[in-house]
Amino acid sequence: MIQFDEHKVTTDMQDIIRCRTVSNRDESLVDRSEFSKLYALLENRFPSLYAVSVPEHIGKTGLLFRIPGREEQKAPHTKDTACRCAVLMAHYDVVPVVENEWLKPPFDAVIEDGVMWGRGTLDTKGTFCAILESVEAYLAAGWKPQHTMYLSFSGEEEIDGNSCADIVSWFEKQGIHPDFVLDEGGAIVEKAFPGVQGRCAMIGIAEKGSVNINCTTESTGGHASAPPAHSAAGYIAMAAQALENHPYRTQFTRPVREMIGVLAPKKKLLFKTAFTLFGRKIGGEVNAMMHTTCAVTRLEGSGAYNVMPHTASLGMNVRLLGKDTIDSMFLHMKKAVRNIERKNKVRFTFNLVNGMNPSIVSDTHCPQWDNLRTTILKTWPEVIVSPYLMVACSDSRHYCRITDKVYRFSGMYMAKEDRSLIHGSNERIKLSTLFETVRFYCNLLETL
Repeated sequence: MIQFDEHKVTTDMQDIIRCRTVSNRDESLVDRSEFSKLYALLENRFPSLYAVSVPEHIGKTGLLFRIPGREEQKAPHTKDTACRCAVLMAHYDVVPVVENEWLKPPFDAVIEDGVMWGRGTLDTKGTFCAILESVEAYLAAGWKPQHTMYLSFSGEEEIDGNSCADIVSWFEKQGIHPDFVLDEGGAIVEKAFPGVQGRCAMIGIAEKGSVNINCTTESTGGHASAPPAHSAAGYIAMAAQALENHPYRTQFTRPVREMIGVLAPKKKLLFKTAFTLFGRKIGGEVNAMMHTTCAVTRLEGSGAYNVMPHTASLGMNVRLLGKDTIDSMFLHMKKAVRNIERKNKVRFTFNLVNGMNPSIVSDTHCPQWDNLRTTILKTWPEVIVSPYLMVACSDSRHYCRITDKVYRFSGMYMAKEDRSLIHGSNERIKLSTLFETVRFYCNLLETL
C-alpha cells in the first residue's frame, strides 16, 4: 500500500475545518465566501488530483472530479453506453453551531491529546478529507484506477439541497450508470446487536424516505377572554395526539432480515418474532427499523397569549419504511384525524413540504459488495461486516435512480459517545481514527 503523510492529513484537515461551510435553508445566512475559501484550499493542497481532473461545478455546490481509468473506452459516452465506474461521496457542508456551548472553538480545529475538535470532523469532513488524501497520495505515486472513478461532493446535504440530485442528473444525461457508490452511513461500532460481542462494520444498503409535512386547521379567532370550547390550537393538538396514536404497520424488510442473518444466524426466527411483536415497545432504532415513524416537531398558533388563533398548524417529519409511500402516508394521516373532523365539524389540511419515498435496496450478492467487505476486513480484521437499514438520510439516495450498488459506510470507528456528537456540541475526532479512515480509502483504491 502506498504510504500517506500523516502530518499533511492533519494540517489539511485543520484548514478544511476552518472553512465555515455552514449550510442553511435561508440563503441570507450562508457565507458563500467560506465555500470559495474551501475551493481554493482544495486546489492548493491536492495538486496531483487537480492535474488530472479539474472539478465540474454542478448545481449550487456540487463538485465532481473525474479520474480516467486505465481501461477507459476511447469512444465518447452516449446514453446507450454503459460506463464501468465507481463514485466516492462525501458532503462538505456542516450544520450551524451554538458557539457558547462548545468547550473549544468549533472552527479553530484545536488539537489536544491527539483529538481534533471542530464542526464537521465526524459529519462528514473526516471522510471528505480522507478521500482526497488517499487519492492525492496514490495519484502522486503514479496510480490510475482500473476504471473511471468519480469523486462526488455536495455542499448542501444538511439542508436536503439539490446539488447531489443535480450531479446524478448529469450522470443520467451522460448515460453513465456507476457500478459502485460509497457514501456516509454506518460505521465501525460496538454493541451493534443484542448478544453480539466485538465490533461490527455496519453498511447501509437502503434508507428510509424522509418527508416533511404540515397540517393546518382553522377556527374562530378573536379575544381569549370569551373562548369557544376548542380553539384552532386545541384542534391541532387533538390532531397531533391522533397522529401519534395511529401507528404504521409493521414491516420486516430485506435489510433487517439480512442484518439478523449475519449478526444472529442461529436466532433469526427469535429476533424476527421479537422485533415484529415488540418493536414498538423496544422503541428507538428497533422501532424505526420495523415501522414508518411520525415525529411531531413543530406547533404554531397565536403570537400572543390573549389572542385566539384563526389558524393553527403542526409540522411533522415522517420516515417512510419499505412499501410505505408519500401517497399512502397521506391516506394514513387523513384516516387518523377523520373522527375528530366528524365530531367537531373541523377540517385538517395536509400539505407536503418536501420529501422522498424509501430508497431501493442495494445488491449484497455481487462483486461490489464482496470487494467492500474484503476492504473493510483488510483495514479492521477483527470486525463482523453486516448490512443494515439506515433510518437517517444521505445524499446517496439520489444515486438509487441510476444504480442498485449504493453503499453507506463511513470508514471509521465511532463509539456511542462519538455518534452522540454528530450535529451536537463539541464534535471531535481522534487523529488515529482519521488516519484509519485514510488507510481504509487507500485499501479501497487498490481494488478500483
